[in-house]
Amino acid sequence: MAKPGKGTITVTINGSAAMGSEGMTLLELARQSGIEIPTLCHHEELSAIGSCRICVVEVEGARTLVASCHTPIAPGMVIQTHSEKVLAARRMITELLLASHPDSCLVCDKANRCQLRHVATDLEAAQPQVRGRKRCYPIEDVSPYIKRDLSKCVLCRRCVAACREMAGQNVLHMAYRGFNSKVVVDTDRPLDKEVCRDCDICVNVCPTGALSLVEESGSKKKGKPLFIKG
Repeated sequence: MAKPGKGTITVTINGSAAMGSEGMTLLELARQSGIEIPTLCHHEELSAIGSCRICVVEVEGARTLVASCHTPIAPGMVIQTHSEKVLAARRMITELLLASHPDSCLVCDKANRCQLRHVATDLEAAQPQVRGRKRCYPIEDVSPYIKRDLSKCVLCRRCVAACREMAGQNVLHMAYRGFNSKVVVDTDRPLDKEVCRDCDICVNVCPTGALSLVEESGSKKKGKPLFIKG
């Protein structure tokens, strides 16, 4: 291991020493160290969001599990990324998401590219025995460019951040509270904006099938490659 330099922070992660730079998050350090931590809301080209909580890790001395995507490393930290406590929490969070998610994986446009499905499979998360309320919304297809199915939205806020930070627009926003929280356009109107023409950024960062491109001439318009790495 290289010697620590100026601005270098040494921590212990899963029993091994690891070095990172000031300002680096636990998630970034873990991935730098070859440790994969699942997440639905994090995207390397967006500011930290911290909404899905699937990336939680155990930090010695902390009262609760912490979200690794926005928690900065500190000297002497002792971190466990895959302890039984951590895995149980991630599995529970994922199962709660599945409880309010539609049972339509077999016919979903996202199919095997759905990151929620990948996370659930990796964690061996099953459909919870107690079924939760489903978020049921009609499919929005008034836009000639983007179709929205908010019943599949996991409220990760990636699309909101991407619209603002990557596209330079402010079309999407979060509204309401609790179970009624949703991504809205203006004062909760259907998405029908001309600025969405040839801009499929929100579609590409969406981890589920909540956003898709409108079919044109009988075939789906091809977008940019999906960012599989969260």
